[in-house]
Amino acid sequence: MCSGWSKAASELAIVALGSNLGDSVQIIEAASERLADVSEGAILRASFWKSTPVDCPPGSPDFVNTVVALKPLRGETAEHFLEFLQALEKEFGRRPKQVLNESRPLDLDLISFRSEILNTPRLILPHPRAHLRRFVLQPLAEILPEEKLPGQEKKNSELLEDLNSPEVVTKLERRAP
Repeated sequence: MCSGWSKAASELAIVALGSNLGDSVQIIEAASERLADVSEGAILRASFWKSTPVDCPPGSPDFVNTVVALKPLRGETAEHFLEFLQALEKEFGRRPKQVLNESRPLDLDLISFRSEILNTPRLILPHPRAHLRRFVLQPLAEILPEEKLPGQEKKNSELLEDLNSPEVVTKLERRAP
């Protein structure tokens, strides 16, 4: 994606991408390209990270995770953007949940949308557990270390540094194109 990329954090949407079914890296790469379609300009994507499942059924495979930052299209709302993310999950084979946190080909979480703070039955922003999840903070701190999630006192890098979590998150090497 882009290096040396800079946008005002208050203009960004942050999306966490995860997959633990199928060719997870390829799925996340393709989903990232689709996210570029709803961005004003280039997107910024973190490295891929392998992570142990959190609050998933026993025996769940490890996840591949990343985070994408983008500037939503002018006039876009958080609710409509969430609908786009949910439709994208379905496009990539996600079915209605049978079991909480079951394995899935694509999981998209809207971490933040511009600087909005929302608490509706459908959407809570920023994501209520993002600051507690290493699989979100590790890639987020990689691409936006000095920024803060809405409502947070600490920078993303500081949240990661202070995190006490049993999760194991390992950076994956880039595959050759």
